[in-house]
Amino acid sequence: MRIAEPVRAAWQAELSLDFAVQEGRTVLARRRHEGPLVVQKPFYPEGKEVCHAIVVHPPGGIAAGDELELRTAAGPGAHALLTTPGAAKWYRSAGSVARQDIGFDVDGVLEWLPQESIVFDGARADIRCEVELAAGARYIGWEILCLGRTGSGERFANGDLRIETRIARDGKPLWLERGRIEGGGRIMSSPAALAGRSVCATLIACADELNGALIAECRALPELAVTHLPGVLVARHLGDSSEDAKRLLTRLWRIVRPALIGREAVEPRIWTT
Repeated sequence: MRIAEPVRAAWQAELSLDFAVQEGRTVLARRRHEGPLVVQKPFYPEGKEVCHAIVVHPPGGIAAGDELELRTAAGPGAHALLTTPGAAKWYRSAGSVARQDIGFDVDGVLEWLPQESIVFDGARADIRCEVELAAGARYIGWEILCLGRTGSGERFANGDLRIETRIARDGKPLWLERGRIEGGGRIMSSPAALAGRSVCATLIACADELNGALIAECRALPELAVTHLPGVLVARHLGDSSEDAKRLLTRLWRIVRPALIGREAVEPRIWTT
């Protein structure tokens, strides 16, 4: 006999952030939040021009029916780096879908480098990200997905994960990707898809400064597939370790960031705490 899940109230959470330049310093000029989605005090580990901010979801996990919305704007000349304090956990659902909707409006520079997302067996999740770039704006973002809690022997055998990423510059599409992973479905084992691996990671960089030498340097890294389109670099990794995936994407970021932004990579402090 199947035991019903306990009834719980779903979280509805919104966070809106605006970064702007004031007296040569990138500042968090405006913040607004409703529900359990907040941002910690900004940090400046690489000087006043770059603002590091940590987006926090205090409940620690995303369950059936939860809806999280993050909206961030980086104004002209502003440079913001956003990350998270730990893994996002997408819990099992008996029916309702949990959603995360991210929207970035970039005139300056924005980096979105969250820690991994762990999709529990039986989860039903919908993850969307939309990036609007102005002329000359630059963006680097990544996503590390862990399908099942493999450390405890769990696989993503049931459930449904939908992913959508849209990127446009001056209203013209640069990148559009939609995906659906059914727990235990063919895409998880197909050699043309996940090939039985439990971790898939993607880094996307958008800038006018992409060139052949940079692409060749990125392709020299092991265990990465790199695609170059006009104004867009997309790198992918398949494996079975979120730690390995993050280390690899960080190595790639250390190559891409100086070329696109003119700054050496400085890791957020939260990654080492």
